[in-house]
Amino acid sequence: MNCRLNQQIQFIVEIDKLKGILRQTRLTDDSRQENSAEHSWHLALMAIILAEYAPPQVDLGRAITMVLLHDLVEIDAGDTFCYDVQGNQDKAVREEKAATRIFGMLPEDQGQSLREIWDEFEAVTTPTARFAVALDRLQPLLLNQQNHGGTWQLHDITEPQVMQRMEPVQEGTPQLWGLVEQIVADCIKAGYLQNARSLSTESQVD
Repeated sequence: MNCRLNQQIQFIVEIDKLKGILRQTRLTDDSRQENSAEHSWHLALMAIILAEYAPPQVDLGRAITMVLLHDLVEIDAGDTFCYDVQGNQDKAVREEKAATRIFGMLPEDQGQSLREIWDEFEAVTTPTARFAVALDRLQPLLLNQQNHGGTWQLHDITEPQVMQRMEPVQEGTPQLWGLVEQIVADCIKAGYLQNARSLSTESQVD
């Protein structure tokens, strides 16, 4: 086996570890937590299915590559729960270090190319990255809707927190913002998510 192929195979074997990284979000049937590899696969298919709602400047192929790559760093850095304030303080540092190691396993040209795509996703400054990030925010919302607010219920997550988390959807794929608002409203009505009004009432009673 030549050196280039050996590096590529080692990378392929290494990224299998992503299947063992558990996320806080649970499957739609609430049977278990999803893993980060499943999450990335789901996002890639979402990008294909929802491509018609992407702004015209979006490079769909690049967006699919982004969502497949974006969580590889969790092999080293672990999955940081989006609402974990303390855990998110050093998340960027941990993930940068992980990206350097993991993409560094590949031949230099290939590793650099994929690292640039990962960096683009993290920077969220291009239409393609904004679309990819929007999908990354939308997917857990859909899962929490289907499993009756599983993660929200477990961690006492509230409507204001969810709406703040969903803000990138409004910019990355504006046509889907109405869907987000409808899902949140439906989840509040169903009792899966506490809204701002009920929280204010509870505070006054206390």
